[in-house]
Amino acid sequence: MSDTQHTQEHWHRRVLENKGGLFAVLSVAAIAVGSMVELVPMFTVDYAPEEVVGIHPYTPLEVAGRDIYVREGCYLCHSQWVRPFRSETLRYGTWSRAEEYVYDRPFQLGSRRIGPDLHRVGGKYNNAWHYEHMRNPRSTSPGSIMPNYPWLYEWSYDPADVAASVNTLATLGHPYADDVLADIPGAIRAQADDVVADLKASNIEVEPDKEIVAVIAYLQRLGLDGRAKVAAAEGGAK
Repeated sequence: MSDTQHTQEHWHRRVLENKGGLFAVLSVAAIAVGSMVELVPMFTVDYAPEEVVGIHPYTPLEVAGRDIYVREGCYLCHSQWVRPFRSETLRYGTWSRAEEYVYDRPFQLGSRRIGPDLHRVGGKYNNAWHYEHMRNPRSTSPGSIMPNYPWLYEWSYDPADVAASVNTLATLGHPYADDVLADIPGAIRAQADDVVADLKASNIEVEPDKEIVAVIAYLQRLGLDGRAKVAAAEGGAK
């Protein structure tokens, strides 16, 4: 070791390593500065999701269903991200675009596929299929290891909780119409009644305030926004 290296090492040990209190103070100061650099822009930059033509925020009932989806940990077994591989597009549909997630807070990309990807599940099955699938997955998907979710048919969502979620999203920049924000319970009820009426046509009776209705509304929304744009882009690429 050269004399210069020895001197530098000796200085470091003498000034920092041998003075635990000073070293601790300097470490805290460095962490504090780094934290401020990361955090301050989050609260000072005028940021909101970029509005994309054909992509809309979730309706209040869909927000309720999404909250339930997150609560139940569905993202632990289902991804929402179709990658640009032929094996995936053949099974799940066209690959996912970044702009489709602009109103996902938090995003539900997932990291495992114990069950199939759900990013394009909207409209793939009818409401009655989803109703029976959540009640007993084996009734629609033989051999499925997905658990039953009987409480979704017993528990009711709280419109006040849904309103709090929607108002928070609006505060974060999601472009909800004023009439929707003025009557969130009404918007919930209108869409829930449509789902209930459709289920009744399949001889399924359910109250509009049950959680299963919200979950169905959310699942039926996935992948619907921007499909025309995606189809046009694919047609132009051929």
